[in-house]
Amino acid sequence: MHSTELLEVAETAARKGAKCLQDWVNEFRVSEKGRADLVTDADFASQKAIVEHITTHYPDHKMLGEEGLTRHEGDSGYRWVIDPLDGTSNYVHGFPYYCVSIGLEYQGDLILGVVYDPNRDELFSALEGHGAKLNGTPISPSRIPSMDQAMLVASLPVGTNGRDVSIDRFLKVLPAAQTLQRTGSAALNLCYVSAGRIEGYWSSNLKPWDMAAGVLICREAGGLVTSIEDASFTIENPSILATNGTDIHSDLQSLLTT
Repeated sequence: MHSTELLEVAETAARKGAKCLQDWVNEFRVSEKGRADLVTDADFASQKAIVEHITTHYPDHKMLGEEGLTRHEGDSGYRWVIDPLDGTSNYVHGFPYYCVSIGLEYQGDLILGVVYDPNRDELFSALEGHGAKLNGTPISPSRIPSMDQAMLVASLPVGTNGRDVSIDRFLKVLPAAQTLQRTGSAALNLCYVSAGRIEGYWSSNLKPWDMAAGVLICREAGGLVTSIEDASFTIENPSILATNGTDIHSDLQSLLTT
């Protein structure tokens, strides 16, 4: 299957999903899937638009999505991994740091990633072996070599409390970094590492749809992606550490695992 066609379908699907998000602004209802784990009408509307567009082109492809989307039928070897709204809490509060994230696997390997931020009209994209781009222009991570010069971002579990190990990790890194933030969108965080806007990002509580697209974009841009604990990584593992690939990676890994 031609990779350019797959990318065009993914990009159009992401824009269709994002249009739903923007159309639903100030109109959505909010509910909780769990403590502080929000979902809105916009999440479902975006996912529906994305799935309909992809299915029109590839009815035999499998799908996995955040809002109860699991489609197993089809033996093409392709599986789309979809987050129709990454950063729901930000969206609910009108904080403009959210996006649509669409990744594609072939026989278990990530081959395509698209992340679209409708607030900035920024489309991050990557095809395996072809580098990563932002609105069609190639991107790469920064070359900042040390933590004391770095801007870092972490994800903390939804509804976390002060006894969670993720809080301990955050506090360990805080004095070592120039700046440390929690922003609320894993997909955008990975893209920001890819584009040199931040130097590192980690989380121990992600789902496949949070990171599938962003992981490929980061790798193709020239970033380094592992688990927090070691060099191994799959999108089924909730542990991720993504950096610009300098000494920051090993320094962060050491801090986060001691």
